[in-house]
Amino acid sequence: MQSWGMTDPGCVRPQNQDAFQIEQLDKNTALYIVCDGMGGAKSGNVASTLAVDVFVEEVRRTWVNGMDPEEAEQMLRGAVKLANFTVYDQAQQLEEFSGMGTTLVAALVQGKWAVFVNVGDSRAYLVNQNGIRRVTRDHSLVQMMVDRGDLTPEQARTYPGKNYITRAIGTEPVVECDVFHLDVQRGDFILLCSDGLSNTMDDQEILFEIVHGVNKELCCQRLLEIGRGRGAPDNMTCVLTLV
Repeated sequence: MQSWGMTDPGCVRPQNQDAFQIEQLDKNTALYIVCDGMGGAKSGNVASTLAVDVFVEEVRRTWVNGMDPEEAEQMLRGAVKLANFTVYDQAQQLEEFSGMGTTLVAALVQGKWAVFVNVGDSRAYLVNQNGIRRVTRDHSLVQMMVDRGDLTPEQARTYPGKNYITRAIGTEPVVECDVFHLDVQRGDFILLCSDGLSNTMDDQEILFEIVHGVNKELCCQRLLEIGRGRGAPDNMTCVLTLV
C-alpha cells in the first residue's frame, strides 16, 4: 500500500482545526484517520488532535496481527469510545474547552478488506476505474433532510444549514459510531477527507483527479489546490491510499 496525506487551513479560517494520521501497524495493515475539530479557535484544534492521538494509540495497543474484520470492528469501536470519553472529559475540566468536539473518520486496511468508522460529516470514499462510492454516511442535518426526501443531494450542497452535524466526538458522554466493511483489491483507492474538501468538489471531480491524475503522489496537493481555487471557506484535509 502507498499512502499520502495533506491538510490546508483554506482561504478564510485563521487556524487549521483539522488533524490526520497515517499509521502502519504491520507490513500488511495500516490505519488512517481524519478529524475536523469544532468549538472555537483553541478548543477545536485540541479536540481533533486529542481524538487522533487517543484513537491511534488505542488501536496500536489493542491491534493483534491476524485479526479478522469483525474483531477489527470491535477494536475500532473501542477506540472511538475512548477518544470520545477523553475529549468529553477534557472539555469538562477547563472552561476554555467547554463544548469542544470533532468529527472522526478512520479506516483500517489489511490485505483484501477494510473496516471504516465515522462520527460526523468527514467522509470515506472508495475510488477505482469503475467509479467512486461514498462509504460513510454523514451525521448531519442535511443528510437527514435528504433521507426524508425534503432535499435533493444537489440542493443539500448549498443548503444554509449544511454544516450542522448531529453527532460528534466529545460533545456527549457517549457517542454512537457507524461501521462499514468493504472488500478491496489491488488498484483501489481509499480517500478520507474533511467536509472542507467535499463541500468544494463533487464526487465526479474527485474521481477524475484520483483516477486520471498522472502523478499519484501529488493527488492530495491537487485536490487541496482546487479547493483553494474555489475560495476554500473551511479547513481541508485528505488522506489517500492506493491498495
